[in-house]
Amino acid sequence: MPEDAKTDDVEKFLSEEKSLESRKQALIDDLLRRREEAIKAFDEKLEKLGYRGNSAKSKRSHHKKAAGADPAKPASKPKS
Repeated sequence: MPEDAKTDDVEKFLSEEKSLESRKQALIDDLLRRREEAIKAFDEKLEKLGYRGNSAKSKRSHHKKAAGADPAKPASKPKS
């Protein structure tokens, strides 16, 4: 009789653990789905405001450009 009780307890514990793990995975999936929706909504709002993430506008730099240098061509290093 005690053997059956121990086996039942172990099976009960394993089933509860499996249930908790599946619930945990469902919550993670739901959280990731909500995150994607929030990011998409935020991106749409930014787009309405005129923001373009990968615009062609060059970034500002503290480096000074050489006089007469063509901005489309990067300066090459002299070979020694």
